[in-house]
Amino acid sequence: MLLIPAIDLKDGQCVRLKQGVMEDATVFSEDPVKVAVHWRDQGARRLHLVDLNGAFAGKPKNLGVIRDILAEVGDDLPVQLGGGIRDLDTIEQYLDMGLKYVIIGTAAVKNPGFLHDACDAFPGQVIVGLDAKDGMVAIDGWAKVTGHNVIDLAKRFEDYGVNSVIYTDIGRDGMMTGVNIEATVKLAQALTVPVIASGGLTDLDDVKKLCEVESEGVEGAITGRAIYEGSLDFAAAQTLADELSDA
Repeated sequence: MLLIPAIDLKDGQCVRLKQGVMEDATVFSEDPVKVAVHWRDQGARRLHLVDLNGAFAGKPKNLGVIRDILAEVGDDLPVQLGGGIRDLDTIEQYLDMGLKYVIIGTAAVKNPGFLHDACDAFPGQVIVGLDAKDGMVAIDGWAKVTGHNVIDLAKRFEDYGVNSVIYTDIGRDGMMTGVNIEATVKLAQALTVPVIASGGLTDLDDVKKLCEVESEGVEGAITGRAIYEGSLDFAAAQTLADELSDA
């Protein structure tokens, strides 16, 4: 079970939002590179970056700090990034900088042809991010819930050749209320590609629950607010996950 620390970037700072609201941002560090190094040193085996300004602008907005993070830790661990990725040139630019995986979210739902082209052009390096509320996919920074069922859409994207699916229960993101295990497992069981859980990871109990369903196809979990506010000790959590996975 891979526990993946999240570094959400807004105006060059490391922040966390509650339920995707840009105005409800807590700044955790003004030096995201230092944060990336910290999580690497704590035993992270992958990092999750989000260009929040980019997600809202529809194009990269934190390139400088992303480049600095990749220069510092990109050789040591794979880094995945989402937010503002709308064309193949942007993907190529990021991969040339040393990014391992790009995450396509809203653009995949609005323009499935783009996702298809990206999977063809960069095999194995495209992850799709699906955010859902009550099983229905939400887009545009969660402002709009679509008529798409998350499982149906994920299966379609799996056929395109995505590496994996990041599944966020938007009712729980940043709220520290636990991962929606049931919905995550339901999605994982319907797919052959791995699912990464996102939203709500709070404590070691959540880690245990996730490890219990790893065999269903849940490869990992992204964690943000909990590791910044201290309800989850990242190093202890990854150690526990490794012990349970080996058991």
